[in-house]
Amino acid sequence: MSDEQQEQGCHTVPRREIMDPKDMAKWQKSSAYMEIVSFVEQLSKSVEGKQTSSKYPVSPHVLGICRLLDQTESWIGEFPPDTSASSRFGNRAFRQWVTRLEEQASRLLCELLPEKWHSAADELAPYLTMAFGNATRIDYGSGHELSFAMWLLCLCKIGFLEPADSVAMVLVVFAQYLRLCQQLQRTYKLEPAGSHGVWGLDDYQFLPFYFGSAQFIGTPTTPAAGIDARLVAEQGGEYMYLQAIGFIMDVKNGPFFEHSRQLYDISGVARWEKVNQGLGKMYKAEVLGKFPVVQHLVFGTLLAISPLCS
Repeated sequence: MSDEQQEQGCHTVPRREIMDPKDMAKWQKSSAYMEIVSFVEQLSKSVEGKQTSSKYPVSPHVLGICRLLDQTESWIGEFPPDTSASSRFGNRAFRQWVTRLEEQASRLLCELLPEKWHSAADELAPYLTMAFGNATRIDYGSGHELSFAMWLLCLCKIGFLEPADSVAMVLVVFAQYLRLCQQLQRTYKLEPAGSHGVWGLDDYQFLPFYFGSAQFIGTPTTPAAGIDARLVAEQGGEYMYLQAIGFIMDVKNGPFFEHSRQLYDISGVARWEKVNQGLGKMYKAEVLGKFPVVQHLVFGTLLAISPLCS
């Protein structure tokens, strides 16, 4: 879709298209799939060797997204955990938070976007509302994280975000999104969606490790140091990988190699370049390539499930 078409309001409310495992072939040959793969790879490449405090442009549009996330974070205080029913996972007060997001999504987007892009709000809203977890199951996983990445990609496609925003999309926007998701997970005890337990990369997130491994490329820090508790405490604010490892260390008990075997095995890889390449392949196989993860994705005019060659 051309920029002119986007500004003229050629948008639609996106809908589910991956209804059955046999739809996976259509998905993996689609323009949306190819664009998402290219987008996350480009974001990873953009942050190679960069710390959070490195110099890079932070545009007013990026700051606008940060303000949007600030607003959603403020609602957590309005919906404290329901203490009337105790359970290890799934506090039902999370449903109130999600309901607020669904009710306010269009307003938030119209406040974020210049008027010429307001016509895209209805198409953008589902990607945003699906990015923080499922209200029915009270869970969160890599499919919700993928929805947020798709939301950012759609903002790029309409022209709101530009290639110059790539580093800030990761180290500012995605980093803030990650912290908000961790707060939601802690506050409402969200159940991991589709977790593979000790044999999975992580119960909730994937991209912080992919993007975070890129940050270490070209630095003297080794993958073995990526799970060092002291380095995590000292440098977690600079490196997304360490911040995500620190969250795991905070919420899980016992030796790291027992509760997070894959991340422990990654620490034995010699170079961050190899870690990054491996995680990129794993993302395509274990996130984009798994029906239970992608079955709830929605598609419209910005991200279409039509074949790439059409």
